[in-house]
Amino acid sequence: MADRRHASVEVAAAPRTLPTRFLTPDDLVEMFELPSVETVYQWRRKRTGPRGFRVGRHLRFDPDDVRAWVESQIKGAAA
Repeated sequence: MADRRHASVEVAAAPRTLPTRFLTPDDLVEMFELPSVETVYQWRRKRTGPRGFRVGRHLRFDPDDVRAWVESQIKGAAA
């Protein structure tokens, strides 16, 4: 039983990696367990979410920009 708890702690402590490809709004919905893709578009309109860019009519996010945004959110919450 102690082994199971220890194993789950190891999984929880392992850093999560972002995909190396550009992320879609649906990816952000899944990653952050958002209610809908509309939340991502609202962030973009309000300029409160991670920096995104357009490829034609498609919105994409660089994983490094998403990571930087998450870190800024964590730092802002700690202040």
